[in-house]
Amino acid sequence: SSDLHKKARHKMEYTVNLLWDNESGVWIATSDDIIGLVLESGSLDLLIERVRRAAPELLELNHQPVEHAKILFKSERLEEVYA
Repeated sequence: SSDLHKKARHKMEYTVNLLWDNESGVWIATSDDIIGLVLESGSLDLLIERVRRAAPELLELNHQPVEHAKILFKSERLEEVYA
C-alpha cells in the first residue's frame, strides 16, 4: 500500500482541484487522491456535481475507502483585470 493510500485511509479526505482553463473556457477537475479523475465543464456547479457522482465509483475501482469519506474542493481561477 502506498503512502497516498495510507494518507487517504487515515483522514478519509480526498482533494479535488478545480482549475479554470482560460483558453478552453472550461473548469477542469483533477485529483492526486482519486486516481483517474479528470472531468471538465463550462459550469463550476455542474462540474462539482459530476465529481460527486464519479468519485464513489472511482474510489471503489481503486479500492480506496468510500464510507465517511469527504471531498475537499479547491477552485482556482486567475483573470486579468480590465478597467
